[in-house]
Amino acid sequence: MWTRHHKKRRLGRLVVPVIAVAFLSYFGYHSIHGGYGLRATEEFDRQIAERQARLDELTQKRQILEKEVELMSDGSLERDMLDEKARLALNMSRSDEIVIFHRPAN
Repeated sequence: MWTRHHKKRRLGRLVVPVIAVAFLSYFGYHSIHGGYGLRATEEFDRQIAERQARLDELTQKRQILEKEVELMSDGSLERDMLDEKARLALNMSRSDEIVIFHRPAN
């Protein structure tokens, strides 16, 4: 029976480790820089903080507006609130009044 004998090559011993290093490098890089990697997670956390702050600000503005609407509703119409809103909308005042405009800080 004839058999073939192959010489062990130096290059043949390096094929599996090179493939393993390439595989680990690829997935290691994408675990940090990929779409769901560590850097993307930091960006998501930053966006969550910004949007939570914006939500809190809008919630506060909504509560203020709801309170103003409640004061102007039919059941409890506040004359001062109605007068204030009408003057602000029409940009009018009486001649004996001093008008001080106050703008809330943004």
